[in-house]
Amino acid sequence: MRTFEGYKNGVNLGGWISQFKVYDEKHFAEFIVEDDIKNISEFGFDHVRVPVDYMVLEDEEGNLKESGFQYLENCRLWCKKYNLKMLIDLHEAYGYTFDPMKKTDKRKFFLDSDLQARFFKLWTEILNRFKDHTDMVAFEPLNEVVPEDDEIINAWNGILTKYIALVRSIAPDAYIVVGGVCYNSVKSVPWLDVPVDDHVVYNFHCYEPLMFTHQGAHWIDVMPRDFRIDYPKTLKEYQEASSILPKEMAGAIFEEGISEIGPKFFEDLFAPAIKKATKDDVPMYCGEYGVIDLADKEAALRWIRDIHITFHKYGIGSALWNYKSMDYGISDAENVVIKNGLKDVL
Repeated sequence: MRTFEGYKNGVNLGGWISQFKVYDEKHFAEFIVEDDIKNISEFGFDHVRVPVDYMVLEDEEGNLKESGFQYLENCRLWCKKYNLKMLIDLHEAYGYTFDPMKKTDKRKFFLDSDLQARFFKLWTEILNRFKDHTDMVAFEPLNEVVPEDDEIINAWNGILTKYIALVRSIAPDAYIVVGGVCYNSVKSVPWLDVPVDDHVVYNFHCYEPLMFTHQGAHWIDVMPRDFRIDYPKTLKEYQEASSILPKEMAGAIFEEGISEIGPKFFEDLFAPAIKKATKDDVPMYCGEYGVIDLADKEAALRWIRDIHITFHKYGIGSALWNYKSMDYGISDAENVVIKNGLKDVL
């Protein structure tokens, strides 16, 4: 299986020009600055994943916002200065959000040709602006497709096929990072059915076991705010703890083929995706993984070490969630234990 060159160890810039509390130009100008990119480079990361919401790049009528594109360009220039690569991820598109806090129809975008036309129009603009920089900029069409039924799987494969053709028509040598459904679960990688070449990458996110990485998460309605759990624990203990969640939300701990918690857990979990990627000769990339800042810091570091054993064994590139704030920020003062331990992991 090939590797995603230049994208081995990265970190997300979530909360900057995506998932912000309010649309605020002052926030956009100050949340991530050149010194942040310098710090990321000095820490030992080789790239940043840059989530961006459509509303930063265009208004509700689809008119472009030059200020939004300038944030992306500024980031690119900083990355070039400090020898980092950059992955542009459209985190929300007009008509679609993965965000469980936003009670919207998660299916409509995938079945609505008008919404898709607008999506491709915006991406055409992004690609034309960055097509001369594909030596350092890669592209990810959309963050976390939520539904996982056959209708949406087929529709998403169709959209991805058109997206790959669009990118190849504008930026023939660009890396294209594509993920599946069910919040970009690793289990959905084998369901991808798209044209591949030597610059297509299979993407997934991993926050397993969810009861550990999302313990006390305020955005999960059924998660008790005071719930805490250690890592590692036995598979049975995680299954019992997850009884407070709907089974479909509890994640991979109920999947067949999972026998223990630890490094072997991730290898078991990733096995079908690795098989698919090996067969297609496509690199793999974990665009998000991490542990909520409510968890015990030493336990969080043990989880990060375990998942990296499998990343390193199979040459899977990755981007940690998250650089700053967003309940996962490694640069936040309370996460100094994780930040210091990460240096050995990377």
